[in-house]
Amino acid sequence: MSDAPPIEIKLRTRSACLQLTYASGECHKLSFEYLRVNSPSAEVRGHGAGQAVLQHGKKNVRITRIDPVGHYALKLVFSDGHNSGLYTWAYLHALGAEHDARWPQYIHDLDNAGLSREPAKPAE
Repeated sequence: MSDAPPIEIKLRTRSACLQLTYASGECHKLSFEYLRVNSPSAEVRGHGAGQAVLQHGKKNVRITRIDPVGHYALKLVFSDGHNSGLYTWAYLHALGAEHDARWPQYIHDLDNAGLSREPAKPAE
């Protein structure tokens, strides 16, 4: 895992992803949904082992703002109001490097819980 900051950060609104390019040539495109459901916040991870809260209904979430935090992290502000996770350079790199394992596990967890990526439909 690398704690080196990316050399380029691009918010790709059309493709709904955050693109991170590193000096090594690595490039990770992380969907807004993937970033939201893997937020490092206590709201998502919980306050201890086994307390994580499975996020669902986030398929259409957007990143509305990115705020730098010192020289070590980004604060992502999402369209659903979530804004409490600090994404360190090391965590963002890990999310990119581990995407192919994390995403299928997330889909599996949703299926097992009977939940969906789709947002809840408003009551009629």
